[in-house]
Amino acid sequence: MATTVRRTVLTLPAAPVGPANPLPALRPLGALHSVDERTRRELPREMARQMEGDPPRTLLPVRVLDGYGRDRVPTDFDAVVIENDHLRVTVLPGLGGRVHSLHHKPSDRELLYRNPVFQPAGFALNGAWYSGGIEWNIGATGHTALSVAPLHAAVVPAPDGGEMVRLWEWERLRDLPFQVDLWLPADSAFLHVGIRVRNPHERPAPLYWWSNTAVEEHPGTRILAPADEAWHFGYERTLRRVPVPDYRGEDRTYPLRSEHPADYFYEVPAGARKWIAALDGDGRGLVQTSTDVLRGRKLFLWGSGRAGRRWQRWLTEPGTVGYAEIQSGLARTQLEQLRLAEGAELSWLECYGPLAADSGTVHGNNWAAACAEVESRLAETLPAPAVDAAYRAWLPYADREPVRTLAAGSGWGALEVLRAGFELPGTPFEEATLGEEQAPWRELLTSGAFPEPRKVVPPGPSLVSPHWRDMLETAPADPVTEYHLGVAQWHAGDLAQAVRSWERGLALAPSRWPLLRALAVADEEGGHGERAADRHLEAFEDLCQERRDDGESWTAATAAVGREAIESLLRAGRPADARSVWARLGPAVRERGRFRLLHARLLLAEGHRQEARAVFDAGFEVADLREGAEILGEVWSQVSDDPLPEAYDYRMRPEGP
Repeated sequence: MATTVRRTVLTLPAAPVGPANPLPALRPLGALHSVDERTRRELPREMARQMEGDPPRTLLPVRVLDGYGRDRVPTDFDAVVIENDHLRVTVLPGLGGRVHSLHHKPSDRELLYRNPVFQPAGFALNGAWYSGGIEWNIGATGHTALSVAPLHAAVVPAPDGGEMVRLWEWERLRDLPFQVDLWLPADSAFLHVGIRVRNPHERPAPLYWWSNTAVEEHPGTRILAPADEAWHFGYERTLRRVPVPDYRGEDRTYPLRSEHPADYFYEVPAGARKWIAALDGDGRGLVQTSTDVLRGRKLFLWGSGRAGRRWQRWLTEPGTVGYAEIQSGLARTQLEQLRLAEGAELSWLECYGPLAADSGTVHGNNWAAACAEVESRLAETLPAPAVDAAYRAWLPYADREPVRTLAAGSGWGALEVLRAGFELPGTPFEEATLGEEQAPWRELLTSGAFPEPRKVVPPGPSLVSPHWRDMLETAPADPVTEYHLGVAQWHAGDLAQAVRSWERGLALAPSRWPLLRALAVADEEGGHGERAADRHLEAFEDLCQERRDDGESWTAATAAVGREAIESLLRAGRPADARSVWARLGPAVRERGRFRLLHARLLLAEGHRQEARAVFDAGFEVADLREGAEILGEVWSQVSDDPLPEAYDYRMRPEGP
C-alpha cells in the first residue's frame, strides 16, 4: 500500500491534566540533574564547558501543571496515523506530539512501550508528564514543558512524493521555534523523523534536545549501543565514567539487573555510526539511528528495586509490563547544552524501525561481537549512506508549507511573529491562533499599555523575555503592569527591582494577593522567613475575600496560595496560623493527596504525632509527587519508627548514612 495519513480517535483511561497553577513560577528551577563543582573539574573539558551553559533561572514564562489527580475515566484523544505496508505509526498532536505506537505489521509486534493509560505524573520541567512512546524534549534538562501541550500539526509534501506529518511549536523556556517531520517512505520499515530548531533572534540561545523512546522491559531485554564506556548518573547526583557492559559485577545493559534507577550516557566514539537498540531474548526489537549531529545515546532504567517497581506501577496500570528508555541527544549527557548562534538553525534526521539479530550473539558474553552483530544487521536493513541521503532529500522539504491542517497548538508563537515579523517558512504561526491568554499582550504590543482585566479573575500568565520586559517598563505604571514587570525583572535576576515594582503596584492594587504572594517569595529567597509568612497569610486572606466563585480558576488559585501559606507558616513555627489557613480550604482541596500529606505535617507541628501517623495509615496518594522527591520518607520518619511502607516508597537513590 502507498503511505497514508489519516485522523482517528484514541480512547484511553485518563486522568485530566487539570488547570495550570495560576502562580508564576518564581522559585529557582530545581537542579535534579546536576553535579557539584568538584565533579565538573574532573570531567573532559568540552563536557564541563557545556555543563556551565546558561541554565534557566526559573520556569518562566511557563506555568506549572499540578492540578491533575489519579482518577481515570475513558477519554478520547485526537490522533494521527501514518501507515504503509510495514508500519502503523500513531501520533498524539495534543499531547506534545508523542508517538504513542510504532506497530510493525508483518510481525504484528509493537516496537515501543505503549502505555495503556494516560496518567500525568510530576516528571516534566513544569509538572505533568506521562510515560510511553517517543517524546521530543527541548528546552532544558528534563522532560519538556510541552509534554502534555498541544502542538501545531499539518500534512506537508514528503521527499518521496507522498505525505508527511509536521509538528511544530514555539518552545518558551528558550524562545525557540522547532519542527518535527514524520514520514514513512512507501517501501520502508523505518519511521523517518526530520527535526529542525531555529533561532530567529539576534542573540545566541542555549540548545537542548533529547528524543526519548520507551521500550518494553523484559528479563531478556538488552540495550545495545556502540560504546565500551558510559557516564553513569544516579539520583545521588554523581557522574562517573564506567565500563560497558559490566559495572560493579553486573551487566547493566540488561535493565532489570540493576537495583536502583540510573542513567547511562554511552561514550559513542566520534567516528562510529550513531545508533541504539533494545532487543528481547530472541534478538528482536527496536533500533534507532540518526545522522551524526545527534551524537548522544542513553539508557534510563528503573531497576529491579522496590522504589523503581513502585514508580512503574504509578505511571501505568498495575500488572502491565514495565519499560526502560533509550534516548538520543545533541550532547553526550543531559547535563550539557549546546549554543545556537543568532539567526542559525540546526537539523538532523532520526530513523526508528524493527531489527532482528542473532540472539546467541546479542546475548553472548562478547560485548564487541554483540554490537557488531547489531550494526551488521542495521547496515543490511538501513545503511548509513541511506540515512544521510534521506536527510539531504528532506532538507528542501523542511520549508514546504502545510497543505492540510490536522491540529492547532498555542498562540504564543503567533504573538512572537506578530511582535517581530519573523519569517519562518514551513512553520506558520497564524494570527488566528491567538487566544485569551495572548490578548492582553497583543494590546500591549499595539497600544503600549497593558489592559486592566474586565472582571475580577486570577492574573494571566506573565511574559519575561527582554523585549516584553522593555515594553512593560515603558507602559503606564498601573498595578497589573507593575505585577507583570516585577515577574519579568525577577526572572532576569534583577530581584531588588522586582521587589520595588511589586511594592509600587501593591500601593494602588484593588487585587492585592498576587503581589503579596510575589513579595512573600522574595522574602523567602532573601532569608526573611517571618515576614514571608506574614505576607503569605495576608495574601491568602485577601484571596478569600476576593474570590468570586468555586470555579476551576479560583479553586486552583486558592489551593496554590493556601498550600504555600501553610508551608511558609510551618517553616516559621506558626502552626496556629497554618491551621487557620487549613480550615478555610474547601473539603475537596483538603482531600487531595498533597494536602493530606500537608495535614500530617501540620499535625506534627501541633504535637499530634499519633494523629499524623493515622493520616498515613488511612492511605493517600500525592498525585503530583516530583521525580526524586523524598518528602514522604522524611515525614514518615517523624511519625513512625517503622520502616517506610511500600505504598510510600518512591526513593530513587540508594539509602545512605
